[in-house]
Amino acid sequence: MEAPDYDNLVNREQITDATMLAFTNSDHIPEMYIRTEEVLDGMIVGEDESYELPVIDMAKLLDPELSALETAKLGSACRNWGFFQLINHGVDEAVRQHMKDNIVQFFGQPLESKKTVAVRENGFEGFGHHYSRSSQKLDWAESLILITKPVRDRTMELWPTKPPTFGHAIEDYSVEMKNLAMCLLGFMAADLGVEQEALRGAFSGKRQSMAFHYYPPCRHPEKVMGIIPHTDGLGLTLLLHLDDTPGLQIRKDGRWFLVRPLPEAFVVNIGDILDILTNGTYRSVEHRVLPDAKRGRTTIVVFQGASVGGLVAPLPELLNGGEVARYKSITLADYIKGNFKALHEGTQFIESLRI
Repeated sequence: MEAPDYDNLVNREQITDATMLAFTNSDHIPEMYIRTEEVLDGMIVGEDESYELPVIDMAKLLDPELSALETAKLGSACRNWGFFQLINHGVDEAVRQHMKDNIVQFFGQPLESKKTVAVRENGFEGFGHHYSRSSQKLDWAESLILITKPVRDRTMELWPTKPPTFGHAIEDYSVEMKNLAMCLLGFMAADLGVEQEALRGAFSGKRQSMAFHYYPPCRHPEKVMGIIPHTDGLGLTLLLHLDDTPGLQIRKDGRWFLVRPLPEAFVVNIGDILDILTNGTYRSVEHRVLPDAKRGRTTIVVFQGASVGGLVAPLPELLNGGEVARYKSITLADYIKGNFKALHEGTQFIESLRI
């Protein structure tokens, strides 16, 4: 079953000269960006408190003698945090670096060059702000969002041609990310006690999209948000930092935990669809991004979609043993529509599916 069209389901504002002026001179922040109350909503865990986001080692997952223990660690991270950092992941270094170089060059161009792939009215893809919310407030970020798989779903006129190697970089990176996701899903299936193909099959051939974000520094970080609190609506998210600038925060037990990115590691998190597929065993967790006062932050984020027979529902293999479904089944098309509507309203669609 083909994925539904994302256009006309979201609203993204274009980035203008006035936007760039605000990002460049953040002494005076326009009202449309000010979210002081939201920034201060919730306690941020202090630097003096010791904690560590789970770190999963792919080399250990692949080692027959160490795999069982590392798979259990992976399962614990997905159940308790919904996030982990992945090291020794095996993603080709040249492919990673090529993608990094191209996105740095893209964001470093003059606005007029970036606007050649500007988001269209009621469009999902292209260069612009992140998704608009009913509050009409905007995120403190530049974003380029593209559908990368299946190939037939690509909107090539919105793929940057400057730098000229951008398309090749995305193509290679897309393949590496699909392979990495499928490898991880195999170990997640082992942890869940289902056949690998049951979980991998839900992701195989499904839509993959990429979001490239640049969060400019802001002299008043207590007033703005890079991205407001949300859960990821798709299946599995793979994020690569291009620098060591902090900003990503995870809500756990009512508090915000700052992610301290490890060099060259991927930050992986469970999306709402994977939460539903696992019948709530794995957790999709709320997170947000705050800008840094002095340094910009650039990330490459890959979202892998999933469904079972055109439905977003708990895996039948998990229910066959008598486990009670914790989520309603819904068609993928209705799920996507409901998820984008909730995103605009600042709510979480997954909550409406709980039984």
